[in-house]
Amino acid sequence: MDAAALPPGLNGSLKVFVEDGYDTDWQPYTQTRLYTNAFVISDDKLLLGFKKRGFGVNLYNGFGGKVDPGETPIEAARRELREEAGIDAPLEHSGTLIFLTEGTEWAFHIDVFSARSYTGIPTETDEMRPEWFSLAENSEAYRPFRTAGCGQMTSIGLRHLVEGKKFAGRADFAKDGDTYIMKKFWFGLVC
Repeated sequence: MDAAALPPGLNGSLKVFVEDGYDTDWQPYTQTRLYTNAFVISDDKLLLGFKKRGFGVNLYNGFGGKVDPGETPIEAARRELREEAGIDAPLEHSGTLIFLTEGTEWAFHIDVFSARSYTGIPTETDEMRPEWFSLAENSEAYRPFRTAGCGQMTSIGLRHLVEGKKFAGRADFAKDGDTYIMKKFWFGLVC
């Protein structure tokens, strides 16, 4: 795809698989904050974490968080997986998600990682409760496991992540009461 046609913040050779919000312009931003989200797939199951506190509380998502100063995204993803689930995994980059929320001047840049094996025993922490979900067709793992932002976006790319396809996406969110809704979004596969 022509780089000029990609949403601001995305680059590379991408082929769109879903988009909406044609009547709205992309929100501008001047800063980017780096985050990670990691998923472990074992046999026909996906490990998700039930968020017990902080951003996305009471919802399922992958394991991740902020990239600390001096840390690379892969180092942050490994650290967060250890801190939140008590396991290590040979993570590989699977995708990039960018999202903005109304009223902010910065974008969340989320590097998404996945692994097909792990070591250790998934263990509940003060922040997350790991839980395995079946990847069978129409299973719970494919139902949107929204968080306030990232999880809703990640669920769109989840089938592609499970199939080993790399993806990228951007979404701009508007606040609707206590929740955020995607008002404009674009997701594509890496060609």
